[in-house]
Amino acid sequence: MKLLSVKAVPRVSWSSEHPLNFKPRILTLSILCGGLIIFGIGEALLIAAGAGVSPWTVLAQGIGLATGLSIGWATFSVGIAVLLTWIPLKQIPGIGTIANAVIIAAAIELFLPYLPVPESYGLKIVESAIGILMVGFGSGLYLVAHLGPGPRDGLMTGLQRVTGFPIAWVRMSIELTVVALGWLLGGTVGLGTLMFALGIGPAVSVGLYTVKNVSKT
Repeated sequence: MKLLSVKAVPRVSWSSEHPLNFKPRILTLSILCGGLIIFGIGEALLIAAGAGVSPWTVLAQGIGLATGLSIGWATFSVGIAVLLTWIPLKQIPGIGTIANAVIIAAAIELFLPYLPVPESYGLKIVESAIGILMVGFGSGLYLVAHLGPGPRDGLMTGLQRVTGFPIAWVRMSIELTVVALGWLLGGTVGLGTLMFALGIGPAVSVGLYTVKNVSKT
């Protein structure tokens, strides 16, 4: 299936020629920011749904329980560790790497208070699914800008290049490994967590495929 067989972040007419581009075109920068805002809203939907935290938060919880670190410091430590994997994977940061942290966090803060908090578990699952799809599409937009990935997306694209496997399977493998480690360390896993672990890889792949084909029209 073509939607799930994407093996690299595509380049289109508005993509930056290099991640270390400090004077990107307005169109490229605008699409980067738009993609990250959509990504952030998707993350906010997952939080509002309350059906389970993300796999990386489960890992941070587990590390916190094992080491005594607060979840904030555990999350920070995990982020540094992920960035260190960029060195052997030869990943290149850029404006998008910094914007990833700033814009997603700002979007979550801005939109979270206005999002529905469902009481029905069925609606929680629906909201989580919408959030996962939005994160996937937002990832597709900002990654195709080629201005540098966020830490976890950089790990994904780096491992894809090394292994040659489709992005969907690489990302799914990363998330399942992370959630398994977090659970073994004592982190809390919900149905929304498993949905994210299994669904974010395909969602990102669909996002990349869609952005590539829409950009051709």
